[in-house]
Amino acid sequence: MEVLRRSSVFAAEVMEVFDRSPTDKELVSQAKALCRDYINSRLIRAGVSWSKPEYNAPVPGGKLAEVSTILLRLGDELEYIRPNVYRNIARQLNISLHSETVVSDAFLAVAAQIFTAGITWGKVVSLYAVAAGLAVDCVRHAQPAMVHTIVDCLGEFVRKTLVTWLKRRGGWADITKCVVNTDPSLRSHWLVAAVCSFGHFLKAIFFVLLPER
Repeated sequence: MEVLRRSSVFAAEVMEVFDRSPTDKELVSQAKALCRDYINSRLIRAGVSWSKPEYNAPVPGGKLAEVSTILLRLGDELEYIRPNVYRNIARQLNISLHSETVVSDAFLAVAAQIFTAGITWGKVVSLYAVAAGLAVDCVRHAQPAMVHTIVDCLGEFVRKTLVTWLKRRGGWADITKCVVNTDPSLRSHWLVAAVCSFGHFLKAIFFVLLPER
């Protein structure tokens, strides 16, 4: 499968902001780059082949790439804990994948539900897992263009809902604090201080009432 091409110029500009306080626009750009990377990882894991234009994504070894790696590892853990939550999302939401409006509305409704009781890194990871799961559904149902819609929706949600929270924490690099070392017999990456408060959400996330399309 063709992998997402990486733009060194864009990545250099995105990574540069880690050395200073990021602007709202930069945080949204980073959010979308992380989303593309997350979706690509899940498409590869699912063995889904698709055709797409060039994407901009973090360059290996960069600071944003490090954040992306941690986000993916935490996503692995979350999906391991609740594997059925992040698969077959379109079917769980009972939506058609042929309408950009339907896909956008559904994703934004689920995103709003995730953060109803506040913002944590665990919920941010869940947002990315939902985006990637929905993207896999779209590609499998011959709607690869919807991947761009999902990435744009996530960026817009970050702009409206998460930017202030991210700026208070100094940006996306704060997610590295979620990574801890544990007993070698256990997984080494956990959702610190997030999983406990996350249980009630995991049970309710897909009870979001959406009109059947």
